[in-house]
Amino acid sequence: MALPPSLSLRSVLLLTLAPLLWSGNAVVGRMIGGLISPMTLNLLRWVLAFCLLLPLASWVLRRGSPLWAQWRRFLLLGTLSIASYNAMQYLALTSSTAMNVTLVGASTPVWMLLIGRLFFGTGISPRQTLGAVLSIGGVVLVLCRGQWDLLIGVQWVAGDVYMLVASIGWAYYSWMLAHPSPESAPLRSDWAAFLLAQIAFGLLGALACASLEWGLAAPRLVLGWPLAAALAFIVLGPALLAYRAWGAGVALVGPTVAGFFMNLTPLFAALLSTIFLGETPELFHALAFVLIVSGIVLSSQRQSTAKA
Repeated sequence: MALPPSLSLRSVLLLTLAPLLWSGNAVVGRMIGGLISPMTLNLLRWVLAFCLLLPLASWVLRRGSPLWAQWRRFLLLGTLSIASYNAMQYLALTSSTAMNVTLVGASTPVWMLLIGRLFFGTGISPRQTLGAVLSIGGVVLVLCRGQWDLLIGVQWVAGDVYMLVASIGWAYYSWMLAHPSPESAPLRSDWAAFLLAQIAFGLLGALACASLEWGLAAPRLVLGWPLAAALAFIVLGPALLAYRAWGAGVALVGPTVAGFFMNLTPLFAALLSTIFLGETPELFHALAFVLIVSGIVLSSQRQSTAKA
């Protein structure tokens, strides 16, 4: 497939960096599952990110900032990404493997096509429909653990379902990034302010989820250097740098083409899981990855041709 001209070296690097860091996030989240509860981890991640960004963009929270005229939009952005996506990913990792979570997450480009059609008026060609079927087939292959005869009575692992819901929310979030309101221009010109605005509202949902977790059971929190090192990576890499790279990449090429790069996440996760978690990839993982990538390649060809 010929890549569209908009895929410059800069956009390729941005859109490759984000999935690499997010795959590392899944692996590290799995590694420290015994040290901290998932909702508590998500809350700490974004509290620390908020503290790091505050000196760079505190103006966005002051009275008179353009943020407050569009607080509903940023509440939705923060809920879909900061609160929902990340919390569900960490929750998914408590009952599913890092490899499965990232493979299910690779269905995101399919949801981007559907959400674009339903909410943003973009068309879907027969080629894109075939691509969607292939990609969903790959996700189903993961969910049934490669045993097609079990599909009728398949028992979904809760973590796979959480990740599927998170992926749909992330797709809508990416479309919102690609269709900014004119009033958000002052915020979008300052990446730190734009991300801080999302975190400020997203923390409300993250705190609510953590409070629910604390109310249902005693949270896990084992303080020490392993947890501190993991948090340092998660905050600096998957939280700040990856979000910055993804937002910039989506702005350059749009959500549909950017979604193609989400399929790098399971590949990176498989490699990292093999190295750090000893999760040897199985044949159905490879088959699922081929199906998902093939589907997204087909789904991307219409836009690529249009831009050529």
